[in-house]
Amino acid sequence: MSIIEAIVLGLIQGLTEFLPISSTGHLTLAGKLLHLVDNPEHWTAFIAVIQLGTLLAVLIYFLKDIINIIKAFLTENLSHRKKFSEQSQDSRMGWLIIIGTIPVVIIGLGFKKFIEGNLTKDLWVIAISLIALAIILAIAEKTAKFKKEIKDITIKDALVIGIAQCFALIPGSSRSGTTITGGLFMGLNRESAARFSFLLSMPAVLASGLLELKESLPYIQFDLAVNMAVATVVAAISGYLAIDLLLKYLKKNTTFVFIYYRIALGLIILTLLFSNYIQP
Repeated sequence: MSIIEAIVLGLIQGLTEFLPISSTGHLTLAGKLLHLVDNPEHWTAFIAVIQLGTLLAVLIYFLKDIINIIKAFLTENLSHRKKFSEQSQDSRMGWLIIIGTIPVVIIGLGFKKFIEGNLTKDLWVIAISLIALAIILAIAEKTAKFKKEIKDITIKDALVIGIAQCFALIPGSSRSGTTITGGLFMGLNRESAARFSFLLSMPAVLASGLLELKESLPYIQFDLAVNMAVATVVAAISGYLAIDLLLKYLKKNTTFVFIYYRIALGLIILTLLFSNYIQP
């Protein structure tokens, strides 16, 4: 892998992690076209590290919110305990993130070996997932009420969105895509669905990224480490910009541009597979 390839992959990771178009799908397609997936250990290690770059983007973008949530949560649940109904919005958000994370922890740990198998790099699965979630997101757009803001999210909403996040374990689905879709089905407006999606992603991305990094450490060599560092920085910067872009975009626009893009990309991948231009 060259520095240029590392920059390109970092850019892809940063942009596609937060736009509802699947970072796994884009990275796998790019990796196969560049013949970088041929070394699965190095590829898995590389992806694990640059994923933490996008986590850094979320932490920086929502730093003020995160600090307020942690302070309120600790204060109102430990030092000055209050009933959930009496807690501040920031403290309740801490609970909602925890509750929304439980499903993906259970499913992620229960199906860890299956998830980390060849399925994660299978372009047939990725192409079908891209198209399938596009259709489901389109249904959500057509049926959603868009009435709830982030302050209106309930425990039930958080749990449903958390269950939706589990489908992001299927390559090509997209973490932001599944959780935003779940949020729309629960009546959130688009910006609030995306904002909660990003906050909810932090525990899962941190846990999975650190776990994969730990398991990949024996395969990280100096040249690969340099490329990882470059790609991680690029992923963090482009990820920050992608978050800002999407939140501003969804204030006035629908998600249909992403729906059309997912369908088009899925069809392109299927065409490449049928023509044997790339291997699944």
